[in-house]
Amino acid sequence: MTVKTPIVLGADQISACISKIDLAAELRGMFAELGAKQAVQPDQTVTLFPQDRGDFITYMGAQGQSGVFGAKLSPYIVTEGKPIITAWTLLMSMETGMPLLLCDSGQLTTERTAGTTALAVDLLAPAQATELAIIGSGPVAQAHYRHVKALRPWANVCVYSPGLGADANRQDEWRGLTPDVQFSNSAEQAATGADVVMLCTSSGTPVIDERVIGTDTLVTSISTNVARAHEVAPSWITKAQVYCDYRATTPSTAGEMVIAAESHDWNSTEIQGDLAELAVNAAPLPKPGSPVFFRSIGLGVEDIAAAQAVLKLALSEGQI
Repeated sequence: MTVKTPIVLGADQISACISKIDLAAELRGMFAELGAKQAVQPDQTVTLFPQDRGDFITYMGAQGQSGVFGAKLSPYIVTEGKPIITAWTLLMSMETGMPLLLCDSGQLTTERTAGTTALAVDLLAPAQATELAIIGSGPVAQAHYRHVKALRPWANVCVYSPGLGADANRQDEWRGLTPDVQFSNSAEQAATGADVVMLCTSSGTPVIDERVIGTDTLVTSISTNVARAHEVAPSWITKAQVYCDYRATTPSTAGEMVIAAESHDWNSTEIQGDLAELAVNAAPLPKPGSPVFFRSIGLGVEDIAAAQAVLKLALSEGQI
C-alpha cells in the first residue's frame, strides 16, 4: 500500500466514518492472521510519567498479510481537576516504513472493543440464543449492542445500569436502538434467564451475582483503567469454560485471571481458546453443561485493524 502523505483524522472525522467501515470483517480477518501466525501481538506496556504526572499505555501490533504495523498511545494525564485521557493510533507501512495514518482513537477504541466482543458472541454463543442481557448503558454498552444486533434472533434485550431507571434521555437512546428494550432494576434481574450477558462497565469489582448466571450462559467482559479490574468474581471463572482475546497476553493483565491464579488455584492453561485460535478452527467450541466466560483486554492488533479499516475508507473516498 503506497500513500504519498499520511492522513490525519480527528475525533469528528472518525465519528463521521464509523458507520461506513466494516470493522467486523477487519477484526475477523486480523484474528485469522494472528491465528495463522501472520500477525504479531506484543504485550501492552505502561510508561509512567515523571513526578507522578500520569502514564501512557502503548498498544502495539503488526499484520503481515495486510502489510501494516503501528501503535496506539493512550495517556492518562494528571491535572488539578479531571484527568486527561486521550488515544491516538499511528498506522505505518511494512513495505515502505512510512506513516499511512494518524487518527484519534477514542471512538475507535469503543468500536473495536465492541467488535471484538461481538466476534466472541458469534463464535461462542449458542446458535439458538434469543435472550440478551447488557450490564452498562453508556456508549460502550450501546456499541456492543449495535455490533451483536444481527448475530442472533434476539427476542428480548434487557439493560441495566445504576441510575438508568431515572435517566429518560438514556432510555430514549436505547429505544432508538431497539424499541422493545426492557430496563431492569438490577444486574441480576437482567441476567436471569439470559443466553448471553455482556458486561460493559468501568467497574473494578464484580457487577453481577454469579448465582443468576445460567448453566450454558455466555458472559463477556471487557477492561477498564482500574488496577486488577474484574467484572466477575475471580472464583467464578474456575467453574466456567474460559476464552479470551489472546491467551499470550490476557491472563497476565485481566484482573479476575490474575486473582484466580493467586487465590483460587486457577491456571491459564485452563483457557479453552482465544479468538486467534477460534478464527482458524484451532480451539474447541464450548460444551453444554457449564457457563462460558469470554474476557478481552484490548489488543494493539485490534487498534491496527480498526485504523486499517479507516484507511481503506479514506482511500476509497479519495481523501488521500
